[in-house]
Amino acid sequence: MKKIEAIIKPFKLDEVKEALNDIGLKGITVLEAKGFGRQKGHTELYRGAEYVVDFLPKVKLELVIEDEMVEKAVEAIRTAAQTGRIGDGKIFVSPIEEAVRIRTGERGNEAV
Repeated sequence: MKKIEAIIKPFKLDEVKEALNDIGLKGITVLEAKGFGRQKGHTELYRGAEYVVDFLPKVKLELVIEDEMVEKAVEAIRTAAQTGRIGDGKIFVSPIEEAVRIRTGERGNEAV
């Protein structure tokens, strides 16, 4: 099993969710996040005063899936979240040693 974490722009969430649904993924966890990468935030003008926005709003997706679904899921996220502009986000893939469904006690792929 693998865990995929993806940080994307908030307005791309629905498109990514649909893309993952289309390849048959069963569930995802979505978290609101703030952060910055290479763009280092930006300045905005509010009531005539300029201020720096250090942390930009992002959405973090987490999903744990079977190994054979990883490439399909990564590609679905990448294509759905891509705008071609700076700040599109990142996708991270990590190994998962164990998963346990609390309700039934199922383990491994059956728990996912």
